[in-house]
Amino acid sequence: MADKNVPVLVGSVPLLYVQSLTLSEGYRVERIAGSKFSQAVAPTVKTISIEAVLPGDDRLKLVKALEAMALTSRAMVAATAPALKRAGISVVSGLTVSLDMQITDLRFSQSVQKREAIDVSLTLQHVPRSSLGALLGDVAGLPVAAGTPFLSTGAAPSAIARTPGL
Repeated sequence: MADKNVPVLVGSVPLLYVQSLTLSEGYRVERIAGSKFSQAVAPTVKTISIEAVLPGDDRLKLVKALEAMALTSRAMVAATAPALKRAGISVVSGLTVSLDMQITDLRFSQSVQKREAIDVSLTLQHVPRSSLGALLGDVAGLPVAAGTPFLSTGAAPSAIARTPGL
């Protein structure tokens, strides 16, 4: 199973060559009035940052699909992709299942070294439609967390020894 590449799904776009995925979340902490104590009162906004490579002949189709999902208005997103009308963008990976996400930053780059590939960097922010939607997103992540120890997504170690200076 070490040779199996499990994609990260952003909406309906499979990102096969993800270089990094970062999930940020936490709690807002406030001081209790008239006390020296503090308390975590509300969750902060969940953000997901993804760095990936889009290689091959389909790279421009993937760019256009990501751009369509990055539209700022939910109504425009819903018109472009009707499945997103009720739930926003879903992100499914070995780390998380997150619903009601919206793309807040999308960058593409291409270099001379990788003419046949496009590097993509995107940031998504959790924008729940309701507290039920937020709860469903958290519950959807439980099966992923339970099954992750049995998944092997990394490449097998290389048998070629490294030589300094080469």
